Amino acid sequence: MRLRSKIVALLMCAGVARLFLGVAEAQAPAASQGAAQPAAQKAASEAAPTPVYANLAQLMRGIIFPNSNVIYFAQTKNPDNVKRAPDPSVSPDPLSGSFGGWAAIENSALALSESASLLTIPGRVCQNGLPVPVNNADWSKFVQELRDAGMTAYKAAQTKNNDKMIEAADVVTDACSNCHDRYRDRRGGVAGRCK
Repeated sequence: MRLRSKIVALLMCAGVARLFLGVAEAQAPAASQGAAQPAAQKAASEAAPTPVYANLAQLMRGIIFPNSNVIYFAQTKNPDNVKRAPDPSVSPDPLSGSFGGWAAIENSALALSESASLLTIPGRVCQNGLPVPVNNADWSKFVQELRDAGMTAYKAAQTKNNDKMIEAADVVTDACSNCHDRYRDRRGGVAGRCK
């Protein structure tokens, strides 16, 4: 074996050993790692805020609105009857994509519930530049209603029953309307939002 090959082989072995040691260390019980996080790591994780890229309107239009529409679809139509796209892996329509049919309804319902947490991240602003009122008690209530509505839709989608989806869609509509009535549909249009 040439010297270069031996060096490469040794480096690879050292890297694999380091990988396994790192995995073993990461999987070791907290007692062997020390019960507390190192102070610098803990301080860094507490100090690093979650980055915010979208304003509230963009978040609604990009995640919440489209996923709500997928849920609303199942009120009157059987998602399993949606024809798959010629190449489902690139379909922009969740219903005709790789994870279409009732799975698309379930996934959209879960996305709705999960996206509720995005509404609570400090630093997000409304379309008009005002801060999202994350510290208001009613905002927290509306966010929880959205989370719950998504889970109601998820459970309904699991039944694959359009009548259950009608009921679930009403819950989603109510959750959205409660917040919109207070924070979006205000006098003055966009300028009056989030007040």
